[in-house]
Amino acid sequence: MKSKFFGVLQRIGRSFMLPIAILPVAGLLLGIGSSFTNPTTIETYNLTGILGDGTFLHGLLVIMAKVGSVIFDNLALLFAVGVAIGMAKAEKEVAAISAVIVYFVMNTAIFALLVLSGQVTDGGEVIGDVIEGTVAVACGIPTLQMGVFGGIIVGLGVAALHNRFYKIQLPNALAFFSGTRFVPIISTVVYMFIGIVLYFVWPFAQRGIYALGGLVTGSGYVGTLIFGLIKRALIPFGLHHVFYTPFWHTALGGTAEVAGQIIEGGQNIFFAELANSGAIAKFSSDATRYFSGEFIFMIFGLPGAALAMYQCAKPEKKKAAGGLLLSAALTCILTGITEPIEFSFLFVAPALFAVQVVLAGSAYMIAHMLDIAVGLTFSGGFLDFFLFGILQGNAKTNWVRVIPVGIVYFLLYYFIFRWLIKKFDFKTPGREDDDTETKLYTKADVQARNSGKKSAKADLSAAIAAGLGGRDNIADVDCCATRLRCTVKNPDAVDDAALKATGAAGVIRKGNGVQVVYGPQVAVIKSDLQDYLEGGGK
Repeated sequence: MKSKFFGVLQRIGRSFMLPIAILPVAGLLLGIGSSFTNPTTIETYNLTGILGDGTFLHGLLVIMAKVGSVIFDNLALLFAVGVAIGMAKAEKEVAAISAVIVYFVMNTAIFALLVLSGQVTDGGEVIGDVIEGTVAVACGIPTLQMGVFGGIIVGLGVAALHNRFYKIQLPNALAFFSGTRFVPIISTVVYMFIGIVLYFVWPFAQRGIYALGGLVTGSGYVGTLIFGLIKRALIPFGLHHVFYTPFWHTALGGTAEVAGQIIEGGQNIFFAELANSGAIAKFSSDATRYFSGEFIFMIFGLPGAALAMYQCAKPEKKKAAGGLLLSAALTCILTGITEPIEFSFLFVAPALFAVQVVLAGSAYMIAHMLDIAVGLTFSGGFLDFFLFGILQGNAKTNWVRVIPVGIVYFLLYYFIFRWLIKKFDFKTPGREDDDTETKLYTKADVQARNSGKKSAKADLSAAIAAGLGGRDNIADVDCCATRLRCTVKNPDAVDDAALKATGAAGVIRKGNGVQVVYGPQVAVIKSDLQDYLEGGGK
């Protein structure tokens, strides 16, 4: 039962990655557009002639800001589609279009009841006695303020109906509506009634969510520390997306009124403030408490750990270890993707990962205590730090405080890791036994795959499939940011050593779920593997 539950959570977590993956682009557009149309920025840097009202660049930047903002404004719909695609077993495009239809149907049913009960007009104006912030607008439809939760409810339900009915056979008279055509039909009917139920149930659920969110935010710095510890501790299991997403995008992460609108979720609040930065004197550190600390250990701390591992490497293996660790450190610094470094010591020295969890968790709390309010799109790398910290100005973000704290964390990681590696002879990169190759993510097969040779791609895919127990043993293939996430029929047939030989940094198993850690290139590996499997393993 536990393994099945873990597998479901794993699938939900990876389904979140599709809508989350668009956020970096949306954030860049919104960040650049808002930064350089801000009157204060234009005046400070004397850019009136280039970026002032009426100039071509000003118009382009306004468009960029609006385009970025519309993605954050419609995250619920994106989650509905993304979760439906991620949870559907096959015919995923049908699940996607069904989710869009159902999202409109559910919210329209709620809107109709709001009108019938006299709480809103046909135009969406609130006229009844409702909780402040309860009524919102979703894709132009006045409805209840469900936020991303509404999208997740749609995505999970549509996927369940899809998986149940996409192969259904109806009587001959109705045969045209069999199979995938039946999915949007049954989903529409079901969600009309779900919308009716939610009209009565959701206000109570919303009160509970607000209360829980108030408890989390009201716990102050201790709550931030607990959040950070849990998020980092879930990294090996790949369930951190399931944990942090509600804090970023729902009322669990707090609520705030920005430009007359009630905004829910830490990241949503930050980007709403960013879109209205001209009227915001200081971004809310209560909203950014769920991610500002990441800049401290991603830009500074973990690179310190990488330096310690390099210096502890055997002389004859230092060159190989240095290249791998430098690549991993630069990835961490620039993009905030930490798995290349974390998985280099997670399996060989779990004690080092425990240190990482404590140090990283404390970084969230310290950033909150120092009132640091730097936002991010995906992870805490320098690109986001520059765009949402430095460019926004120290007065709004207190980004300067990250640097001295980061230097302290660099030294903490460096000295703690160096001492523990030497003390307990941990086999970190470059300290392996002489007959063991030093590797992180790179491998000849992966490099050959990147060269674009079809034979190399097929060879790598074949090796991965064999490591997973063969083509017939693989029930499902997907990925998140750094991991190939598979469901297998017989977990005993999986060969961890064979998978690691393909360039994997680690293999994580739980029941029928298998996660193979490849790093940022995993999306291409997944696509190649799917092509290989769909081609009959040829």
